[in-house]
Parts: sequence; C-alpha cells; structure tokens
Amino acid sequence: MRLVQFEKNGERKIGVEQGVNGDVVDLSVDPEMPSNMVGFLKGGEALMKRAKELSVSTENVLTRNSIKILAPITDPEKVLCIGMNYVDHCEEQNQPVPKEPLVFNKFASCIIGPKDDIRYPDETEELDWEVEMVIVIGKAGKNIKESDAMDHVAGYTVAHDVSARDWQMRRNGKQWLLGKAMDDFCPLGPALVTKDAISDPHNLGLRCRVNGKTVQDSNTKNLVFNTHKLLAYVSRFMTLKPGDIILTGTPPGVGIFQKPEPVFLKRGDVVECEVDEIGTITNKII
Repeated sequence: MRLVQFEKNGERKIGVEQGVNGDVVDLSVDPEMPSNMVGFLKGGEALMKRAKELSVSTENVLTRNSIKILAPITDPEKVLCIGMNYVDHCEEQNQPVPKEPLVFNKFASCIIGPKDDIRYPDETEELDWEVEMVIVIGKAGKNIKESDAMDHVAGYTVAHDVSARDWQMRRNGKQWLLGKAMDDFCPLGPALVTKDAISDPHNLGLRCRVNGKTVQDSNTKNLVFNTHKLLAYVSRFMTLKPGDIILTGTPPGVGIFQKPEPVFLKRGDVVECEVDEIGTITNKII
C-alpha cells in the first residue's frame, strides 16, 4: 500500500494512494481510523489490515487535485539520520568506510511536505542537497535482533536531508546538529510505501536532480549498513517507536564535493529527490 497523509477542508486525514500520484482513498470512512499516521501505525496489524480492506473500495475516492498531500509522517517522536552510509559517498570524500553507524538527528520541526517550499535560512551561505531513503518504524522495539528487524518496519519513504555545510563542517564546534536541523530541512514523502509493496529496499535506484540536472544517481545496494543492521544498532541505545523515521544516508554527488569547486543551492532552485518504487519529492528553494 501507498499510505499518505492529506489535508482537505482544513482537516488532516490518512488515505491510500491509488498508484504513484494517483487519487486517494479516504480512510476516515471508518470512524475508528486515526487522523494521523503515527496514530495509525500505533494501531498495528489490525489497522493495517483494515486499511487494506478499504483501499480496494471505489467509494470515498478523492481526486488528487481536491486535496493537499502532506508529509506521510509529520509528528514522529524521533527523526534519526545516518551519516557516511554509502560506500561510494565515502569514496568521494576519500574517507574510510565507517565500522559502526554514524548517528545524528533532526527534529519534527524540520519536516515539510513533498511539494512544499524550502525557506533558505539567513544563517547559512552553503545550502546543500542529499537524497535519502527513509525507514519508517511500525512496531516498538528495544535491543532488536537483526533477524527480527523487518518485523518492526512499516515501510519506506523519501527524504531530502537539506544541509547547511558551513554549520555542519566548520561552525559550532563542527557538531552536525545545527547544520542539519534548521526549519524545513527534512522534506518527506510522497507516501509511506509498506514493506510488502517494495521488491527489495536494498536494491533501489535513488537520485537527486537540481533544476532538472541529475547530481546524484546510485542504488541502495551500496548502503554500508542496511535496515537490519541499523535497527539492531540504534535500538541498543533507545526504544524505537511507531512513526519514528530513520534517514539512511545519501550517495555521492552532493554539492560540497563537486569538482572543480563546491556548488550550493540558491533561491529559485528546484530540487527533486527520487527513490524507485517509492516516488519523488519536489521542493523549491525560496
């Protein structure tokens, strides 16, 4: 299923998208259905089953142009991110492949929708792009075994890990937080694609385009740490909850490492981040 959050007449609801960029089945026909994705995921298999039943209905179908698609998750407890998690991204930096995941975080306040504008912060002069596949947690877990990891995954979505390189790499003691967690720094969407609807999350093409030019083009098979390893590692330190999201890292081609000199985003640029079988988010810098 392609689960979405949407807004109609000022109300937030959840639905099932009928194919990429398709119309949406409104799940609120069931009075027991939560109005937000985190609440839905907390409902576990029972609500997932009910959503599947409703998704085949020809009633309560809303046309795409009659609603606004929101980020599939807008209020997660945790927004976790993994750095240096593509072999080819490590190579472009002449850095060794990490022996354990490099974990940092964003906040729910960073999240915007799949077509929302990104407001260029006055605080930075080095705004950069990063396409990422995102793991969405569906079942709580602590000290999860690699062999059990997929039991805790609801599905996957797409994120743009917007980054202020000056703050990430030189300022604030070179801690990454401020350079990664400003407002609008996590466009997300367009849908939460359930794990059963994806052929293999670790063999998906992903790419980023800036003003129509492809700047990143790789495959999730190049991940250093896959879903199983990430959930096992992160859950050693914290309990993962339904609705938590994990941005799994970006491949090579980011602006800071362009040759012969870095290239950064400017106001008016349009960034498209795409992952096969999941979809594309398109955000303009304003």
